[in-house]
Amino acid sequence: MEKFAVILAAGKGTRMKSRREDISKVSFQILGQPIVQYVINALKPIGFSKIVTVVGFGGQTTNKIVEEETDVVWQKEQKGTGHAVMMASPLLESLEGETVVCCGDTPLLTTATLSALIGKHETRQNDLTVLTSVLDDPTGYGRIKKENGKVVGIVEQKDCTEEEKQINEVNAGVYVFNNRKLFAALRNLRTDNAAGEYYLTDALGIFVAKGDRVGTFIAQNFSETLGINDRYQLAKCAKLIRERINKALMLSGVSIEDPETTYIAPTVSIGPDTVICPNTHLLGLTTIGENNSIGPDTYFKNVTVGRNNRIIYSHLVDTIIGNETTLGPWLRARGSVVIKDRAHIGNFNELKNVIFGEGSKCAHLSYLGDADIGAEVNVGCGTIIANYDGVNKTHTSVKDKAFIGSGSTIISPVIIGEGAFIAAGSTINKDVDPDAMAIARCRQENKCEYAKTLRRKAILKSQKSKKLK
Repeated sequence: MEKFAVILAAGKGTRMKSRREDISKVSFQILGQPIVQYVINALKPIGFSKIVTVVGFGGQTTNKIVEEETDVVWQKEQKGTGHAVMMASPLLESLEGETVVCCGDTPLLTTATLSALIGKHETRQNDLTVLTSVLDDPTGYGRIKKENGKVVGIVEQKDCTEEEKQINEVNAGVYVFNNRKLFAALRNLRTDNAAGEYYLTDALGIFVAKGDRVGTFIAQNFSETLGINDRYQLAKCAKLIRERINKALMLSGVSIEDPETTYIAPTVSIGPDTVICPNTHLLGLTTIGENNSIGPDTYFKNVTVGRNNRIIYSHLVDTIIGNETTLGPWLRARGSVVIKDRAHIGNFNELKNVIFGEGSKCAHLSYLGDADIGAEVNVGCGTIIANYDGVNKTHTSVKDKAFIGSGSTIISPVIIGEGAFIAAGSTINKDVDPDAMAIARCRQENKCEYAKTLRRKAILKSQKSKKLK
């Protein structure tokens, strides 16, 4: 039987208190990934023939997130959840199969729970199956009302009788419908309620009235059903997602010294025997191999790391790192950086669009931009590659085993030949031949006793300035 899914992602999210009209609630991020992407990722492994996302407020933002993986329909007017599902009618109503309807603001939903829900629906040959939770305190949730064990309705908190308030099985907001019966029921929804909206929950009553088979499936973990309506709930769900990710990594052989301060996106993979130290953020398409030590206070986004590396107090983006390197503290790398095996890049360095060669060193306080650095190169403290002329970025090439003296400025574009030696304090704006030594600075001149003259002049200037005041 074919399976379809509808993700409800059109809500305004008023309680998020955003003043921006171009941002939707489901586009807020957790660990660098939009809320709605978590829902899509939970649905995809099930093998739906079609996933439809209903967008509305801030829809252009949501559309950019979901358009590659789902079909998109628009709810131009906010007329309730039933109305939102109606927007998918042109794509789904004529099809035979079963349709999962879920909300785009429930990032904790798992593939396992959704698969079990669908399995229960199919095993019982239901026409509608509702995902539910059993709570010690169900206050605020719609109650699942049953008679003789059969579902007869969903009663919202404000409409509950005292007896109904004692029901502790509540609606979790995820449904599996017989697809054709779903869209037939939607055509019979009414707006005779305080909000004047079409409620998807009213479809359950239509199914019951027609004698269709309606059942429930109780989620084993209530937290999976949590939705996000405000920024406090966003942070609460984010914490639960972090715990889930960190636990899975630790059980796979990764050491996380302080899970409370470690933020790892679901798109990150880490090999066994790697240690993640406190206050580390690993985001984007980051892949880390075996037996590394990462952190503390380190940020990665879209970083690939080999094995046996030691990286501390660093901020790396769009960077590839080989094996057996030592990086940091306070290294920043960005803009397509490649750091090869056994490199050492130490204190307070910045690299941008650089290939840094095997076994090369850059120990202190340098900026290297738009360059390729060969193997076994030594870059002295305070070296600057001046790669920008105010209009264009240009490129420098430093060949194998070159030695760049401290305090040097290399003005691109130049080529520093293999084995060349740049004298400390030089400003280089011409190519240097292999094994040549380049000195580009004035000769030192010592003027005897002249320091005393300079001090006297400084004192007189200060005294004159005070008299003028």
